[in-house]
Amino acid sequence: MEALPLLRWLALLSGFAEARLSTRISLHNPMARMAELLIEIGTEELPAGYIAPALASMTESLVVWLKKNHITASEPLTCGTPRRLTLCIPELNSMQDDVVEIHKGPNVKAAFDADGNPTKAALGFARGKGLDVSQLSQEDTPKGKVLCARIEKKGQPTCELLNDFLPEWTRNIPFPKKMRWGRNRHPFARPIHWIVAVFEGQPLSYEVEGVIADNTSFGHRFLKPGKFTVRDFKDYRDQLAQHLVTVDPLERIEIIRKELTVLAEEVGGFIKDDAELLHTVAHLVELPVPLRGQFDAGYLKLPVELLEITMKYHQKYFPVWETESKLLPYFVTVSNMPVVEGSSIIPGNQRVLKARLEDARFFYEEDQKRSLIDFTESLKGVVFQKDLGTLHEKVERSVGLMERLKDFSSGTSADFLEQVKRAIRLCKADLNTQMVFEFPELQGIIGGYYAQKDEGEAIATAIKEHYRPAFAGDRVPSTELGAFVALVDKLDTIVACIGVGLIPTGSEDPYALRRHAMGIIQILIEKNIAVTLDHLAEVGIAQLGDKAKLKPEDIRQHVLDLFRQRLKTMLSNEGYEYDVIDAVLATRMISFKDVQAKTSALSDLKQQDYFASLAVAFRRVVSILEGKTYSGLNPDLFEKPAETNLLKKVRSIEEDVNHLLASGDYSKALARIVEIKPEVDAFFDDVMVNVEDEAVRDNRKALLSVIAGLFSQIADFSKIVVKKG
Repeated sequence: MEALPLLRWLALLSGFAEARLSTRISLHNPMARMAELLIEIGTEELPAGYIAPALASMTESLVVWLKKNHITASEPLTCGTPRRLTLCIPELNSMQDDVVEIHKGPNVKAAFDADGNPTKAALGFARGKGLDVSQLSQEDTPKGKVLCARIEKKGQPTCELLNDFLPEWTRNIPFPKKMRWGRNRHPFARPIHWIVAVFEGQPLSYEVEGVIADNTSFGHRFLKPGKFTVRDFKDYRDQLAQHLVTVDPLERIEIIRKELTVLAEEVGGFIKDDAELLHTVAHLVELPVPLRGQFDAGYLKLPVELLEITMKYHQKYFPVWETESKLLPYFVTVSNMPVVEGSSIIPGNQRVLKARLEDARFFYEEDQKRSLIDFTESLKGVVFQKDLGTLHEKVERSVGLMERLKDFSSGTSADFLEQVKRAIRLCKADLNTQMVFEFPELQGIIGGYYAQKDEGEAIATAIKEHYRPAFAGDRVPSTELGAFVALVDKLDTIVACIGVGLIPTGSEDPYALRRHAMGIIQILIEKNIAVTLDHLAEVGIAQLGDKAKLKPEDIRQHVLDLFRQRLKTMLSNEGYEYDVIDAVLATRMISFKDVQAKTSALSDLKQQDYFASLAVAFRRVVSILEGKTYSGLNPDLFEKPAETNLLKKVRSIEEDVNHLLASGDYSKALARIVEIKPEVDAFFDDVMVNVEDEAVRDNRKALLSVIAGLFSQIADFSKIVVKKG
């Protein structure tokens, strides 16, 4: 409910009639015509990541304002470069729509006395609307006739409204970081140097921080920086092109994409698809000029991930690949200027990359003068979290978790267990290396390379992949060894952080517990590790020991809730309906793959025409039992044939259903359970469960408990939403 202004509350409490806005009608202004609006905010170079969000926000806020002010407009267009944010509305009404507001006032009986003279209520209502009582009309309502005030508001010229609105609109463009520049009162991402604001072919009249809006823009900062006058959006784009600026980001992206292919193929390679890098570099330039450089082939002896990270994330270069896993000694950079004779653009980029790679080679060679195990001792001095101790303690907890989970590994040999424990103890060692200190993106990966020398390929691969899956869509570890290292590392992080009260709330999740939970779910499903969620929580709490600040039952509940939330998200993304998911998650989870199979089976069943009536019957069973289980079923207490028939039908399918449930074939199990529906319907038609005779009542509930035992292993039907009718 919308909060009422204080004065309105006082008026209502005092018993005064309050006018209510009944209707607002927009009328086309006959003086209006459609015209184009063009706005360009020229700045110093904006960070690449600022541009697209700023343009989206500019569009959204302007559309909201136009709608609120009854100004008809077409869909806005946006484009931009590091030096300009541009928005165009091809068709914008030159006049605000005329608006007719009809306000309802006091009841006619209260508005006039016995002699027909207006009372204070009528006089006050008319005065408040700027009208005479004679100008008021009357309208029938469910509460009787009331006075009405019809107020016509003429639309104002759009240009006048824009001049008032656009300064504040400009200042309120959101950016990740803003600063006050010079003597400006309001912060902005970068200093504003010019503003183009043209409506109906004429410049608007407003200013922002001393910059006056007009119809003058500027070209490429270095190649053709001169100013030019703008008439409309087409003229704006054409003149920018003449001034060596490609203002449309999509056009810049396409230019870069095509040239990347050509430059890579010229040296026998290709460029991998990388939408994020492509969009980033497109927002770093106004005139995209892809250029190919090269580096010493000797650097190819370094780990390929190191070369890729150095080029992509540090330099914003596109690596040139020979195969999916092998690089060529080339890269492509995107310049803001073309190469001319004597230009140092390519040699300059090559020198910068060489310096970065030389540093990387030095760190790589220095680190390898020691074994990876030598770096583990330093983990005792690295704090993981103040209440949970050091990384060394975290590693030892993870080793203990593996001991408790070893029975769920298909490789139950002592050698396999020792391999996993060895990999766990080494997986964080590279955090103390010079390489990871300089290139933190390589943690885990570089440890895998260092482990190859002394530990063998299996342990090296497990270390390299133990952070997987690190993001949505990432792969799980490729080996069972790596899967268990990743599993216990993530499980310890979840249980330990929750154990000391670091529970994710809202957007706050500093230790990425939600991501770790989803990672565990993916690992258990894809590697088919049949460990229950209850057991995961149990071993995690036991291993945490006296580090825990919360009670074990509270930790357990928070851990279960976290995994259920992640499962619900995963299943929702797969297209399952929320009530089906809730029904399955309310049952005991044998494994995450098991949950997936139950959800799929129940979802398929829900598509059948008879499901609604089946769900109603099973919901009734659950409702009568009220969460309790009744035993001691005695057929001698049956009084109606419907009871005998139902038990006979249940016994005929019970063994088969239990066998199917044990084998995880939930679709066939549900199909068999459906067979009892006629007998269940007949039971509820003919039998009253809650009778006065306690023995008969409990016996009938015991019969329903047998039925519930069939389907309650798959879903809680009380969670299923059945549409009326």
